[in-house]
Formats: sequence, C-alpha cells, structure tokens
Amino acid sequence: MYDSVPDDDATEHAWVVDAALHGVRLDKALAAWMPQWSRAYLSRLIAEGAVDVDAVPCGRAAAKLKVGQQVALQWRAPAAATPAMPQPVAFDVVHQDAALCVVNKPAGLVVHPAAGNWQGTLLNGLLHRDPAAAELPRAGIVHRLDKDTTGLMVVARSRLAMESLTRQLAQRSVSREYVALAHGSAAPGQRMTLEGWIGRDPRQRLRMAVWDHAAAGARPAKTHATCLGSAAGQSLWACKLHTGRTHQIRVHMRHAGYPLVADALYGGKTLLGMQRQALHAVQLQLLHPDSGERMTWHAPLPEDMAHALAQLGLDYNAPLNDGCA
Repeated sequence: MYDSVPDDDATEHAWVVDAALHGVRLDKALAAWMPQWSRAYLSRLIAEGAVDVDAVPCGRAAAKLKVGQQVALQWRAPAAATPAMPQPVAFDVVHQDAALCVVNKPAGLVVHPAAGNWQGTLLNGLLHRDPAAAELPRAGIVHRLDKDTTGLMVVARSRLAMESLTRQLAQRSVSREYVALAHGSAAPGQRMTLEGWIGRDPRQRLRMAVWDHAAAGARPAKTHATCLGSAAGQSLWACKLHTGRTHQIRVHMRHAGYPLVADALYGGKTLLGMQRQALHAVQLQLLHPDSGERMTWHAPLPEDMAHALAQLGLDYNAPLNDGCA
C-alpha cells in the first residue's frame, strides 16, 4: 500500500455513496474505493482539503457518510510528503485586498502541484508573492482552471475569506463566465442549456465524459451557452457555469457537437494559430468576504484568442450577462 505518492495519473476521482457505505467514516470509505492507497495517506489528503462531500470540502476523516452523497477526491501529494516551495511564477494580479486576490491566469500554468507538475505552479507563485499564504490550505486556492485555460481566478488571503468563498462556490452564488471558440456553425443568439452527469471516460481515463445517470461516480453538471457569432464554420460562445466539474465546458460543448478549437483531448483541431483549447474565463462575480459587496472583474481576451477571432471577423465584446443568465 502507498503511504506517500500513489501510482495513478488521474487527478480526480469521484463516487456516489451506496447503501453498503451508509454511516461509514469518510476515510474508511475512501480506503474501500481506493485499496491501493494507505488509509494514513487518504487521511492526510482529507485534512488538507482535497476531498469534497456534496461539493463542499470536508476536512474530517471521521465524518459519517450517507447514501446518495457525492464524494470527490483531488489527487495531490500530501503536504507532509511534498511541501510546496515558493517560486517566482508569472501571472497578472487584477485585484488584491486583505481578504482576496483575483488573478488572470495565463495559458500553460498549472494551478497547484500534482503528478508531473510539482513545481512552477500558481500555488508556488502565490507562496513566493505572499509568504503569509503558507498559513492557508492550498495557499488560499478555492477553485481551479485547467492548465491551458486562461482567465480569472479568486484566491483567499485569510481563513475567514477562504470559508466565505468556499461556501459561495458550494452554494453556486459565484458567477463564472467564459468565452469559448468552437468548431461548428450556429445562429447568433442560439442558446443551449447543457446538462448531464460528468464522470471519468472509461475508454480514456485522462478525459471526462457526459453520462445520462450517476454511474461510475459521475456528478451532475449544468452549463448555459449562448452563441455570440459564427463565421467560416466556427462559432463564438458565452458560457456560464452553474456547477464546477472537471473540464465541464469542454465536455459539454463537445457533447453538444461544438468541440473547442485546438482542444485535442476532446476532438478539437488546431486552427487560426490556436495551440491550446480556446477557452477564457472572462468574468468573475462574487460577494466580497468582508464587506458583502457584490464585486465583478473582467479579463480581456488573451492574444492568441483575440488574434483567432480577428481572423474570423468575430466580435467578442457582446454583453455576456444577457446571454448567460
């Protein structure tokens, strides 16, 4: 059994609690699902906030589970085994105050250390920028973007702020809007509500897939998408998350027949100079943890996406709030 780093390249695992595990401790249930990992290792991951129960981080190994609850584990080396080191990492800060920091993540930057990316992550950069971040779990990171997705993320700078932001995310009161360039034509103004359980693709474990039920630990997911324009067989979409599943927009758009440009994992083709999935977190809105004020931030399109849209003659300045409500 493993007591440090398991031999597994999946970064997320998810399950639905069945009758056999009703009333069982969280650490025991994880050990039953993942017998190749030691219970001590799993308990450390729980303590570090790597395990969610019904989309809320659960830091108690002794928490009793109930039938139907959804358990998700984000794989990482435990802090005790592999401490994250402060490192200079390039990223733009859009806003910062005593409670939170909003960053504009560039393409290619991994959010936190994981298999194959133990250094040079956003977490390493946050520790370098603010040594006090070491006092917070995951240096204050409360949500993620994929490595090659650009745009806005919020990071907590205090424990109270982290609790508030985590609660808002769990209650789905944080508004996260994206711009996506996809293959396939669509009529401007066309709207889609994309729903379906998202879980690991059994044929390709690095990829997620849409399921029509809760099989294989899949979790419910919902995305609203509105076409902002279309040209030369490609379409620009405003997408709003109502849940936050791994690769959610990429999976939902592919399932709807609109794979993102250059998203090789989900069938997208390299086009218009794009070398990574054409997805950008353009707007973030939430309640400030201290003041309670609703705050909104925007991030301009990165150069590669702006150049791709210019070649198509598409306008990305359409009002997203109207299209994503």
